[in-house]
Amino acid sequence: MSNYFYEAVEENPIIAAVKNMDDLEESCSLEDIRVIFVLFGDVCSIGEIVQKIKDADKIAMVHIDLINGLSSKEVAVEFIKKNTKADGIISTKAALIKKGKELGMFTILRYFLLDSMAYENIKHQQHTVNPDFIEVLPGVMPKIIENVCKMSKVPIIAGGLILDKESVMLALSAGALAVSSTNHDVWKL
Repeated sequence: MSNYFYEAVEENPIIAAVKNMDDLEESCSLEDIRVIFVLFGDVCSIGEIVQKIKDADKIAMVHIDLINGLSSKEVAVEFIKKNTKADGIISTKAALIKKGKELGMFTILRYFLLDSMAYENIKHQQHTVNPDFIEVLPGVMPKIIENVCKMSKVPIIAGGLILDKESVMLALSAGALAVSSTNHDVWKL
C-alpha cells in the first residue's frame, strides 16, 4: 500500500499542508500537488474536507492530533478510517500510528527535533512503531536531516519553516524524500 504514497511523493516531493478551507481549495486546484496534509478540521467537517481532496484525485493524510473533537485514543484512528476516505494519518503519538498501521492506513510519525532526546526517540521508535514515513520539524536543518536519514530505515519528510526553493532543495539534498509546507509559493515550485 505504501508504494502508491511513495510514488506520489517521488513524482512531486512537495506536499501541501493545509490549515483552512482556502488552503484546501488552492491545493486541490494545483495539478502537480499529489499529497495533501490536513492540519485543521473537527469531527463534523473532516469527512467533507477529505472528500474534497479525494474528489481532486489526491492523497489525503489527516493530522489526527489537530482534529478538534477527537481524543488521543486509538478509537480516533478508527473514526477517521470508518467515517472518511482518508488514505492515512499523521501523529506525534506512537499508539495512534500503530493503530493506523493495523487498519491498513498510510502512517506518518511526526517529530519535533528540539533536542538530542527527540533525535534518540526517532532511533528507537522507528523500529517499535514502524511508520511508513517519519516527518521531522523544523525541516530547515539540513545537517540534522542528513543524520536522521542515515540513521533511519524509514523515509523522511521534512516539514516546518519550508518557505522557499532553497529550503526545499537543502532538505531534499540532505536526503529527505519530500517536504511539507503551508506556503502557497512552495506548492507551485
